[in-house]
Amino acid sequence: MKKITIAILILCMAPFSIFAAESGMALERAPVDITDNASLKRGAESFVNYCLTCHGASYMRYNRHRDIGYTNEEILDKLVFTGQKVGDLMESAMRKKEAEEWFGVVPPDLSVIARSRGADWLYTYLKAFYRDDSTATGWNNLVFDRAAMPHVLYQLQGEQKLVVKKTDKGEEKSLSLEKPGELSSSDYDKFVADLVNYLVYLGEPHANARKKLGIEVMIFLLGMLILSYALKKEYWKDIH
Repeated sequence: MKKITIAILILCMAPFSIFAAESGMALERAPVDITDNASLKRGAESFVNYCLTCHGASYMRYNRHRDIGYTNEEILDKLVFTGQKVGDLMESAMRKKEAEEWFGVVPPDLSVIARSRGADWLYTYLKAFYRDDSTATGWNNLVFDRAAMPHVLYQLQGEQKLVVKKTDKGEEKSLSLEKPGELSSSDYDKFVADLVNYLVYLGEPHANARKKLGIEVMIFLLGMLILSYALKKEYWKDIH
């Protein structure tokens, strides 16, 4: 029984070991705060400008962005560029057949990518692209080796190169900025942080409402407990 339990634990931990081995660098902590509507708005606008062309978010409707402070008019003006309606799903403009021809694979839907990969993984991944002429796109990634996705944010971040140093423990890989982009390193980090924050929100857009409701229910139950205890004392006081 003990051996079976250990085997199950090893199998459960295997995916995390794979992700750790896949990454050539330690994952950075993503500054996620889905209660920050200003950050979510910046992330949403970045998402529709840089991601939605290839990737869909087909579990999300545009009108759900009213929860983070948009009006219907602002949604149409800032988030909808393909003639869709406010109530439509956020589907990619790229057809699957075209995607397979251009990239070899269909870009994944990003509705729940943050729940699948994790915010820290996404945050580090979007900062870890570097030039690599041996790949079809001319880009590679230190977190996801030979990723099919090109570096669509390179104009903002700039171009990085891979630096490999030999140490007693083996090869040590890092990245060095070779050509600066439109944003400084700190501003690019903020840009990616907002985008990842939005991707986390995208995976569970009702999370804030759920947490608020949970707190209200707990307060209600605590109040009922106090009232029930007071009623019990009042009912039994003459008997005791």
